[in-house]
Amino acid sequence: MNIEVIRATETWQQAGAYYVRIQGMAKQHNITLRREFDEHDTPDTKYIVLTDDSFPVATCRIYGIDEDSAMIGRVVVLPEYRSRGLGKRVMSEAENWIRDLGYNVSVIESRDVAVGFYRKLGYTVTDPNLVHGDTFDCIRMEKKLIEM
Repeated sequence: MNIEVIRATETWQQAGAYYVRIQGMAKQHNITLRREFDEHDTPDTKYIVLTDDSFPVATCRIYGIDEDSAMIGRVVVLPEYRSRGLGKRVMSEAENWIRDLGYNVSVIESRDVAVGFYRKLGYTVTDPNLVHGDTFDCIRMEKKLIEM
């Protein structure tokens, strides 16, 4: 693998994020494009894209919630690239960008099947009640990125 990290600020780079989301989640879980791309996919949304020899293979999106917190969402690794540490890598890159943007807390709404993965990355459950989304029920988790 020849993995490159892109902070996707240009349209062609963001297209890589969308490709991974369509192939790795929408297609796999029969999620319509209207449900996959929601009000949080805006020109201000930040995207991390990991490529393997210039081909997009993993992604996530980042957007601010308030002045202190940013949400990481739509964390996706293409099925054929899973179990290679790319989920951990895309999360680490997202956290770095969140720090660079001046936020102190990273928030994620994790599918119940992924809570263990995010716990290993230092996230803690902040609300045990399920968040009922359009596509999945999720559990809110947070991680302090900067000691306050």
